[in-house]
Amino acid sequence: MTLQQLKYVVTVAECGNITEAAKQLFVSQPTVTSAIHDLEKEMQIVIFIRTNKGVILSEDGERFLGHARQVLEQVDLIEGIYKDDVVSKPHFAVSCQHYSFAVNAFVDVIREFDACQYDFTIREEQTHEIIEDVTNLKSELGVIYLSSKNTEVLSKMLKRNELEFTELFTATPHVFICDSHPLASKKSITMDDLQDYPYLTYEQGEYNSQYFSEEFVSTLDSRKNIRVRDRATLFNLIIGLNGYTVCSGVISAELNGRNIISKPLDVEEYMRIGIISRKGVVLSRYAREYIEALKAHCM
Repeated sequence: MTLQQLKYVVTVAECGNITEAAKQLFVSQPTVTSAIHDLEKEMQIVIFIRTNKGVILSEDGERFLGHARQVLEQVDLIEGIYKDDVVSKPHFAVSCQHYSFAVNAFVDVIREFDACQYDFTIREEQTHEIIEDVTNLKSELGVIYLSSKNTEVLSKMLKRNELEFTELFTATPHVFICDSHPLASKKSITMDDLQDYPYLTYEQGEYNSQYFSEEFVSTLDSRKNIRVRDRATLFNLIIGLNGYTVCSGVISAELNGRNIISKPLDVEEYMRIGIISRKGVVLSRYAREYIEALKAHCM
């Protein structure tokens, strides 16, 4: 077993495709395939299961990947201390719902380590994609929320995939609107106040249900509904159409713009926002720093 083989495994797991991993590693696809095959033979396990869409980690492969990441992280630390001429390239990936504080925390991690080389990934995705990413160790961490409406279903799904949820904070629901909105002067807003305005939500594909929605208020509660895929479009529509969305209330003027404001929503509900990770997998120093940065931005 070599460090190069471990790097190949980690990169293939992150890409989900051997061809794409080979491009990132600047080697040929047969080289990566052969190296992983030799490693599987030596370890007497199957690390990757081949599918028509690429590769996925086997159960043994998931455990192996966790150990491989730890080994490579320790190598980076040693080389950073003793080999001034060696430039290590740290890797870290997180998948999250569309939270500006999750992006701000990601920026903090990059600034904290200030490496001259790094390969970091942040994915703002649909809820089920976040769970799949962390399950398959494509991302080390995921950021989602639980509420009274989705806890039972999502908790079962997390347990089935050997994931654990660690709460960061409990938020009271807020509404994001523009500062020129007719309701902008109100101290708090009710659902009745919002009936005449477009409700903007994040599209969840085939998982469009209240259990996977990023907004705990169902679209059935609104007469006008618009689904979007990205945060920029959502905020443009909030401004252009006097629309609104329901969220945690944690707002970033840097990322969302100063004309987006947050108002308390008058409902008896909560949002437990936290991180999901694989059970039994030791987190990298980047993941640990990311969690601390999340706490700093949310509390």
